[in-house]
Amino acid sequence: MKLLLDENLSRRLVPMLEAHYPGTTQVALERLQQAVDLEIWQFAKEQDYVILTRDSDYYDLSMIRGAPPKVIWLQIGNCSKDVIADLLIRKKTDIYDLLADKNIITLY
Repeated sequence: MKLLLDENLSRRLVPMLEAHYPGTTQVALERLQQAVDLEIWQFAKEQDYVILTRDSDYYDLSMIRGAPPKVIWLQIGNCSKDVIADLLIRKKTDIYDLLADKNIITLY
């Protein structure tokens, strides 16, 4: 599973997650930093990414449009990239299992 990190997540997370989520990238690394949410949604869909975000915009899109792409909405307080990476690595098995379920389109 490869993750597409939204602009609200540091691109410095990419190398921290790469071993656990191969192919992970961040929107700025894909030259999408000025793109609107729908463009990023379409990119993620076409390139088979799971969107990782800290805001509700992609959750809202997933409720309207369904999947793909699937969305992981991080609802955690202000924290460092190390805390986020640790959380995603520790919960990797749960994340993979849940996103494998065709009935689940968003994790939050």
